[in-house]
Order: sequence, then C-alpha cells, then structure tokens
Amino acid sequence: MIDYVRGILDELTPTQATVECHGVGYLCNISLNTYSALQGKSEVRLFVHESIREDAWTLFGFATKEERELFVMLISVSGIGGNTARTMLSAFSPAELSDIIMNGNEKLLKTVKGLGTKTAQRVIVELKDKVATLGIAPKSPSGETVEVTPQNTEVYNEAVEALKMLGFPPAPVVKVVRAILKDDPAAPVEKVIKLGLKML
Repeated sequence: MIDYVRGILDELTPTQATVECHGVGYLCNISLNTYSALQGKSEVRLFVHESIREDAWTLFGFATKEERELFVMLISVSGIGGNTARTMLSAFSPAELSDIIMNGNEKLLKTVKGLGTKTAQRVIVELKDKVATLGIAPKSPSGETVEVTPQNTEVYNEAVEALKMLGFPPAPVVKVVRAILKDDPAAPVEKVIKLGLKML
C-alpha cells in the first residue's frame, strides 16, 4: 500500500496532479483544496489513497492526512464513490465539511452534485461521531481568498474542463463559469470551480 508520494510536481490541474518520484510519474486525482495547497510548489508530498478495481487502479492524492482520512470515511458510506467524495471535498474545505456533518446540516450537504436526501442523511448519521474524532477545527471562509489573478481565458478554460471532468454537462458548465467570471473577472480558478459546484 502506498502511504504517500514525494517528488517533483510535474503537472497540476484543478482535478489532477502528476508527481514524479525517481523517474516514475504518479497521476493522482485531487480535490480543489489540495489543488490550492499545491499552487506555486515545485516539490510536493501527497498522501495517497489507492482505489483498486478489476478495470482500474486509481490514486487519490491529498495535501494533508486529515483530508485523506475524511475521504476514506466518506467512501465508507454506501452510495458515496471516490469521485463523489472528491467533489464533496472540492465544494467544501475539510473543516467546513466536518462542521456540516457534525451539525447535521443536510440542506447544505445536498448542494453537492450526486448527493440526494437519503445519501446526505446517511452521511450525517454514519459519520457524525467519526468526524468529531478527526479534530479538524472549523475555519471561517474569510481570509482564504487567493491573491493570484491569472488571465481570464486561462481560468475560464481550466474551470470548464475541471467541472466537466467532475461529471457536469458542458452547456450548464459554460453558462455558470461565464456568469461567475462576469461578476468577478479576477477570480482565481479554484474560486470559480468552488462557486460552480454550488451553482450547478
């Protein structure tokens, strides 16, 4: 079992990171939170969760152990797969998601794509006590804004591709991303994706 990979960050998109370690490139699926944490770094360490099926061997990478533990908890719930768990960890930070689950905020949880009422309720019932043991302190969203203001076109393209990869149909994605960038032309890509996840 791979615990983590440490090496050169060869490629980074809002949904994937390739880490070169001793000549081997490990492609890891990542959340938006991990993407933000890796910004501007050349050498990184990603904590890994391996998903091994008959038809695929997929790696999920996380900037912190806490995010990985929360991911593992999420996929232990019936109806939550790796991509849904990653979407949940892209829509909210680990601290925000822990807080939502501990407070039983079903309404907010259901804003995540792919989560219906029953699944959201199951997440809260099964994980409420477990999440508390992680000790992830809730953080205010204020102060998390990123100063970087990439070119609008680049942000638009990356955000659209990331949201399509997370399973959203192209037409609504394009409409939502355009609307977000119209309101905030200098928004960084992670902010655009996070807002997009809540609007789609």
